[in-house]
Amino acid sequence: MNDRQALMQAAADVARLAGDVALGFFRGGIAVDTKSDGTPVTVADRTAEQAARDWISARFPEDGILGEEFGETRPGAERRWILDPIDGTKTFIRGVPLWGTLVAVAKNERILAGAAYFPAVGEMLVAAPGQGCFWNDKPTRVSTQAELSKAVVLSTDERFLVHLERGEAWRALAKEAAMDRTWGDCYGYLLVATGRAEVMVDEVLSSWDAAALQPIIEEAGGVFTDWTGRQTSFGGNCIATNGALARVVRERLGATEVVR
Repeated sequence: MNDRQALMQAAADVARLAGDVALGFFRGGIAVDTKSDGTPVTVADRTAEQAARDWISARFPEDGILGEEFGETRPGAERRWILDPIDGTKTFIRGVPLWGTLVAVAKNERILAGAAYFPAVGEMLVAAPGQGCFWNDKPTRVSTQAELSKAVVLSTDERFLVHLERGEAWRALAKEAAMDRTWGDCYGYLLVATGRAEVMVDEVLSSWDAAALQPIIEEAGGVFTDWTGRQTSFGGNCIATNGALARVVRERLGATEVVR
């Protein structure tokens, strides 16, 4: 097992641990608090992230950790783990199973490995650059669909409340597609990586939302960029597509650096 494969396995182990902790609270009628940014948080989010932090600190004591709920630990570390214990907390608290636990390992802004675990539906994705993308331990690929008129396109929130102009571009794109749905948050990226959808977009995305997903989409043969077309997990937003539709989708959405 090489270093990247070892990190993939570690990321998957952390994601499964934290996700299973969160699953223990799912549909349990837990209280919901509101964070300073207006987003919800529960004891499930905090307990799951703490379990992940404890696991990482015990095995990789020199690594930094950046998590949605508890911020950054050891910020000067050469390598860091990026955690989102429950991506889709609004979905989680409504009892909908399309939420996941995201874990990435990064050196500066280069993602070394990523895992996305979906405990309520029993699915796991794990990937690292040059090592492929695996869905429940089997290699997975994006679709080869090259016609937008036959594509499934997804978003987390089609209202686009922050960037109204992007919403207009998205709705125009969606009208050209065969189907548009809001199977959003990390679940939409799962669908793209496994060939069940062709496009997934988010107008706002934090690094802990995106970091694990970039290698997953790319190693499955897709393209992961921000809305300008830069291939990054740190752009604050995201367009993920299969390879065949990468250029046309980004052109339709107004990306200034169109890939492929």
